[in-house]
Amino acid sequence: MSQDIVALRAFYDTLLGHVAEGTIAHALNDVWPKLPDERLVGLGYALPFLDRLQEGTERTFAFMPARQGAVRWPAEGESRSALIFDEELPLPDSSVDRFLLVHALEHAEAPGETLKEIWRVLAPNGRLVIVVPNRRGVWARFEHTPFGTGRPFSGTQLNALLREANFSTGASSAALFFPPSRRRWMLRFHRLFERFGRAVWPIFAGVLVVEAQKKLYQGVPVARRASRRVFVPVLSPQGAARLSHEAVKGSET
Repeated sequence: MSQDIVALRAFYDTLLGHVAEGTIAHALNDVWPKLPDERLVGLGYALPFLDRLQEGTERTFAFMPARQGAVRWPAEGESRSALIFDEELPLPDSSVDRFLLVHALEHAEAPGETLKEIWRVLAPNGRLVIVVPNRRGVWARFEHTPFGTGRPFSGTQLNALLREANFSTGASSAALFFPPSRRRWMLRFHRLFERFGRAVWPIFAGVLVVEAQKKLYQGVPVARRASRRVFVPVLSPQGAARLSHEAVKGSET
């Protein structure tokens, strides 16, 4: 089960969502060296983190999968968000310096194909940072947060998937050691839980944060495939054209 754009935005507007965002952002700092004038793409629902990371980039885009839905981003200025199919990104080869995946890989129909497509559009030595639910963590077991939906990964599974897609794994971090409680008094202790969890039980984090780098020496050409998706705008009701045609035909008779 995947959550749509409305549910994702609603979660990050809650107190629990704000605390989770700040905790994950702190973990991202451990694996996110600043690269001046980089071209950054966020895939999935990465908007809360793109707001923090876009400073200093040459350009930043937010790509949102069709099954999730999309919203305008940023709120001010020209929109830099797009509704996409994650196995056919609308970008030329080697055109992006860095990808950030949040609420994306765990919902992908074919995670390996998604990673291979990202490999295609990443520049040489381009970097990919993935945030996914940890299958050993508590957060993957509760569906009142987005991290309890989709397919959680272990560190071993994620590293194997990256190697198959011709990525070499690099730095890693973890976050969300505190329980996913909505109770305000519980959330007051989230920093204590994070410090204790990182020191004592890192394998039980709620999410894994893994950086990977594009490898060039194992790239294998892949035959172009026909798209498996046909997108139909949801604002164009099914059958509207047929009904209008029949109405015109009836008026003529």
